[in-house]
Amino acid sequence: MNKAISLALLVGGVILIICGLNESDSIGSSFSRFFTGNPTDKSIWLLIGGVVATIVGAAGLLRDTKAT
Repeated sequence: MNKAISLALLVGGVILIICGLNESDSIGSSFSRFFTGNPTDKSIWLLIGGVVATIVGAAGLLRDTKAT
């Protein structure tokens, strides 16, 4: 069961990273970057959440569950 949750986190994290990259290339983020020098908060949070979920999912899959 833990492997399924870890795999779901890994896949969800990759999806969030892709969405964050797409959001950072959007017109709204381009305007924000033009006026403030930074991308939108939404794109930053999507990227951060994606990286965290991917790391947690990968760590859960790589962890040895047979050790006692």
